Amino acid sequence: MLNVNIICIGKLKENYLRDAQSEYSKRLTPFCKLNIIELDEYALPQNPSDAQINQGLEKEGKQILQKIPAGSFVYAMCIEGKQRSSTDLSAEIDALKVDGKSDITFIIGGSFGLSDEVKARADRKLSMSLMTFPHQLARVMLLEQLYRSFQISSGTKYHK
Repeated sequence: MLNVNIICIGKLKENYLRDAQSEYSKRLTPFCKLNIIELDEYALPQNPSDAQINQGLEKEGKQILQKIPAGSFVYAMCIEGKQRSSTDLSAEIDALKVDGKSDITFIIGGSFGLSDEVKARADRKLSMSLMTFPHQLARVMLLEQLYRSFQISSGTKYHK
C-alpha cells in the first residue's frame, strides 16, 4: 500500500478544519497509509523583518527535512509550483506507483511558505492556485484532492 505523508507547519486550530481532516483521513484509509506530521511554527514577532522571516523559514526547513522518509518522492506545496488538474494529479500519482514509488510526501509550509532548501529537496513543486489560502485550509484542500485522485484512479463517480 502507498504511504502518503503530509508534513506541515502548525496545528489545525479550528474544529471544522480538524473535522474535515479526520473525515478525509478516514476516506483515504482504503487507498493509502496516511501519515500527517505537524511541526511547530517558528515564533516570529508581530511585524517581522525579512531577516527574521528567513531565519524562521530556515529553522522550519531543517525540521521538515529531518522528517522526510528516505526514498520518498517529495512535493513542495508552493506558489511557484506548477498547477495541475485533479485528473493530472491522479495520473501522476498512478505513474509514481507504476515506477515503484511506495512513499510520497507533500510539504505544506507555514504562513511565510517554505525555505529554499526544502524547495530544492522537492522532486516536484505543486501550486493549488494563484489565489492565496491559509496554510491550514490548504491541508484540507490537499487531503480532498488526494481522495479525489484515488477516486479518479478507481473509476468512481466522485469526480464529475
